[in-house]
Amino acid sequence: MFDNLQDKLEGAFKILKGQGSITEINVAETMKEIRKALLDADVNYKTAKTFTDEVKQKAIGQNVLNAISPGQLLTKIMNDELTQLMGGQVQDLDIKQNPTIILIAGLNGAGKTTFSGKLANYLKTQKNKKPLLVAGDVYRPAAIDQLEILATQVCADVYVNRQSTNPVAIALEGIAHGKKNGNNVIIVDTAGRLSLDDALMNEIAEVKAACKPQEILFVVDAMTGQDAVNTAKAFNDRLDFTGVVLTKLDGDTRGGAALSIKSVVNKPIKFVGTGEKMDALDVFYPDRMASRILGMGDVISLVERAQMQFDEKEAAILQKKIHKNKFDYNDFLSQIQQIKKMGNLKDLMGMIPGVGKMIKNVEVDDNAFKGIEAIIKSMTPYERENPDTINPSRRNRIAKGSGNDIAEVNKLVKQFDEMKKMMKQFSNPAAMLKMQNMMKGGAMPGSMGR
Repeated sequence: MFDNLQDKLEGAFKILKGQGSITEINVAETMKEIRKALLDADVNYKTAKTFTDEVKQKAIGQNVLNAISPGQLLTKIMNDELTQLMGGQVQDLDIKQNPTIILIAGLNGAGKTTFSGKLANYLKTQKNKKPLLVAGDVYRPAAIDQLEILATQVCADVYVNRQSTNPVAIALEGIAHGKKNGNNVIIVDTAGRLSLDDALMNEIAEVKAACKPQEILFVVDAMTGQDAVNTAKAFNDRLDFTGVVLTKLDGDTRGGAALSIKSVVNKPIKFVGTGEKMDALDVFYPDRMASRILGMGDVISLVERAQMQFDEKEAAILQKKIHKNKFDYNDFLSQIQQIKKMGNLKDLMGMIPGVGKMIKNVEVDDNAFKGIEAIIKSMTPYERENPDTINPSRRNRIAKGSGNDIAEVNKLVKQFDEMKKMMKQFSNPAAMLKMQNMMKGGAMPGSMGR
């Protein structure tokens, strides 16, 4: 995401490269390029101008600290201002009331129903809630079926009424059903509508008045850029929603909606959709997004995603096996499957500082582990548990069984053996202490220590 904007901002910062200080002339030139970059990213003109004026004002006259170049200092100022532009602090859902009612609104095709399913999954797995999905879209064919399928996927309750075509009545019935069945969050999915369609806009206003929701979330496709911002403003004038959800952010190379929407409608972005899977929903952190836009990565989000797949009991067992040098192919396969659950591989790699720039123009296939999995699954249970028994004849059989070349099997076996050696080294306290001492002394193994 935001690849184009990252490239252009990087080009703008090069103006200050090698400069001894930030001056009015060089910062003005840089700001001109940054404003161009923001406008190319489909950021609202007024937002782009106000933003660059603020950055310029804070940058001019600042002394460059020791070991900090003008470019680094401007990056720090940009990071702070981008964070403020997108809302400053993370804005949590207001789910204190029992039951909490959340109304979902937006245009046709924005991804409201899919988001409703993702939100139910998030509330269930991350907030320990018992959500109910209410099928309030009476216009789109198969909308009810879709919500029922999503509810099954995330193991959430769902309320439908196929006989009624009155969204207000369905919403009220769903709320009554949720109260009766102990659902502490009720998510009312609604039909897509255009802000220009007065009849449909009046209808959702009636649903709001009847439901009295604690949260009204406006769902918008991030890839529509400035159109998303204009639509958000029109909906906010009628609904006064509490937060924005940006879907399809993983496909947005520009970033105009994310950067403009808060300043235009003065409502926080609460969630971003980053993929098609039901767990591909992230709480929106302005500071983390600012870091990613500037190519500085997002290690905190990466760690949080890893922790979501983390099983303490499994980890303890794995640690013992590593310590005893018993790590096998079953363990390796388990680790691969946990990584795959964390999300899109390129997105994950982009969260590592510095890596995002390196892989910007590289295609990272989400099926990258497919060949490895096929090789491991072609091993017998005995071979998986006893890696040392995999001799040349076994490797030939595994290659044929997995549809891979023998060279690929040999490569995996070699990598696995090297990984085991490394794990054994890191599980040895004496070896770790030796490495720490070497690092303190300024030398690493194999280096020319001074």
